[in-house]
Amino acid sequence: MNDAFINKLKRKLSLPLPGRAAQQPMAPSLRMNHGNSRVLAQAGVMLFLYPKDNEWNLAFIKRQEYPGAHSGQISFPGGKADVLDSSIQHTALRETEEEIGVPASQINILGSLTKLYIPVSEFEVYPFVGFSQALPQFKIDPHEVQYLIQIKVNDLLNPAIRLERPYTQHDLNGTIPYFDLQGHEIWGATAMILNEFLTLIGH
Repeated sequence: MNDAFINKLKRKLSLPLPGRAAQQPMAPSLRMNHGNSRVLAQAGVMLFLYPKDNEWNLAFIKRQEYPGAHSGQISFPGGKADVLDSSIQHTALRETEEEIGVPASQINILGSLTKLYIPVSEFEVYPFVGFSQALPQFKIDPHEVQYLIQIKVNDLLNPAIRLERPYTQHDLNGTIPYFDLQGHEIWGATAMILNEFLTLIGH
């Protein structure tokens, strides 16, 4: 694979990030943008890039159904920080290995995106961007993940995948922007994080 894309992305991640200005276009219209004053739980997620069919791909997962705020959603691999994690980056690497079976030793971290508050679960999410030089042997944890979704990076830049739908929350009417990826609806925090990533690579 040509490393030009990876080198360019690494350089851009080392510069000031587009931040909230890039996240906000994919935020639900009724979304709260800030948490309260108490200490929030932390989570780390991984935007994992890898070569497939001579193109860079990005990994998403379909979460299992469970009693919780993010049941059944499409997301990046990742999860809640553990007390034994040495850092939030370690959390993202550990959770990625647990959920999709890619060893942390095979993921090269390029940098991080802007942290994001998730109102419904009161988490502060830290997104990291990592890559593998070779197509990994994915091994899905069936307890946490229904299936893996593999999307070509070039397909993510197609403006036709950006859509919007109405929704109601607490008797208020709003809209939810989302990405339609192979029939999967990517919205909320995942869409906001993804939009910052696409803002970086699209310039």
